[in-house]
Amino acid sequence: MRRNNLDIYADIIQVANGGAKKTKIVYSCNLNFKILNKYMEILIEKEFIKKTGKYYFSTPKGRAFLTQYKEFIAPLTKTAELASV
Repeated sequence: MRRNNLDIYADIIQVANGGAKKTKIVYSCNLNFKILNKYMEILIEKEFIKKTGKYYFSTPKGRAFLTQYKEFIAPLTKTAELASV
């Protein structure tokens, strides 16, 4: 299944939750640096991620998004799991 923008935003915020360098985010989210930079620019502008030195951290706003995102996709994920059985 192909990821959409919200899935990628959620992945980035999740990885940055405890603080992460850009390289860790690239590898964990299976992105390249060029694509990541576009997403990071938006996430920083919207205050979902903040940069401190070389590290990126999820903000409270970013963590709230992540919680809501997970609640939203939970029923869909269960349906997909049942369909694949």
